[in-house]
Amino acid sequence: MNPLQQLKALGQSVWMDDIRRAWIDDGTIARLIAQDGLCGLTSNPAIFHKAMSAGAEYEAPIRALVRAGQTAGAIYETLAVEDVRATADLLRATWENSDGRDGFVSLEVSPHLADDTRATVQEARRLWRALDRPNAMIKVPGTAAGLPAITALLAEGINVNVTLLFGLARYRAVADCFVAGLEQRAAAGGPLRRVASVASFFVSRIDTLVDARLEALDGADARALRGRAAIASARLAHAIYREWTQQPRWKRLTAAGAAPQRLLWASTSTKDPAYADTMYVEALVGPDTVNTMPPATLDAYRDHGQPALRLDGDIDAAREVHRALAALGIDLEAASIELERDGVRKFVEPFERLHAMLEQRLHQTQP
Repeated sequence: MNPLQQLKALGQSVWMDDIRRAWIDDGTIARLIAQDGLCGLTSNPAIFHKAMSAGAEYEAPIRALVRAGQTAGAIYETLAVEDVRATADLLRATWENSDGRDGFVSLEVSPHLADDTRATVQEARRLWRALDRPNAMIKVPGTAAGLPAITALLAEGINVNVTLLFGLARYRAVADCFVAGLEQRAAAGGPLRRVASVASFFVSRIDTLVDARLEALDGADARALRGRAAIASARLAHAIYREWTQQPRWKRLTAAGAAPQRLLWASTSTKDPAYADTMYVEALVGPDTVNTMPPATLDAYRDHGQPALRLDGDIDAAREVHRALAALGIDLEAASIELERDGVRKFVEPFERLHAMLEQRLHQTQP
């Protein structure tokens, strides 16, 4: 087995953080499923902007939708839904063979709705109906406004990928919302089997922010902490996962057929060239987790990954990293909110650029 297949054998699901029509059409995704054990994909507005603005495979369908009188928003949604549906179909066997544990593809609600609970729920419902695939997931940001939306959607049986998680307090709140949503569904008589969710904890962006602050301090203690905040936070998040999945409240849902909301490691590409290109994969290998990698990281891990169970390493050392950062005046919970706000912005900007590009095409193409 190549290293990616070995991750699967160790209990970690390998997903890819990218999607585009050419890979659906030319067999790339099918090959990744067959050869690497790929069992899921994630998308976001930045990914679709890159694909649709540069990919020749979208030229003809965009022209056809423009001539049909579609708005820019409708064109984007039509193309995105088509891509996610087609990819979900490629992964349908994975979903069925894993009893609904894997084989998912995610589509995100508009990032403009990150602070609007009601609108998030409405759009998530609409996208879920449009996708019409049991192995689709709707991505909802784990913002304060996103929390009640997560509960409401899971109570309706809609699969949810909670995105933009950076801090432990917010992750704990998301896990509670997940459990509450399934409790509401069970109380209403709804089945819990195959209602799926993941909590996407963003990793490398934590180090990017914290390392910049450590460099500004320019001391030996600060230098010793570079590149350690993100992995420490992920390990502590997994400790929270182990905690809530052992509670009687969760055990009752398990007995009724529920599956846990797994932690998904996102933003796993290495931003600092001083760090190994597989750093955020190697350190976070653990059972009942997911790692969604961009294609370059996927290729790197296939080439020289060294799989071993490392996630549940020295938890005391992870706690010490947090204490040491706090002693230097770096508040990781405050940083997580800053990262969340920045994450929303990083999705809004490409979303707006994509819509602007499609609006331009509307004016350039005659019906």
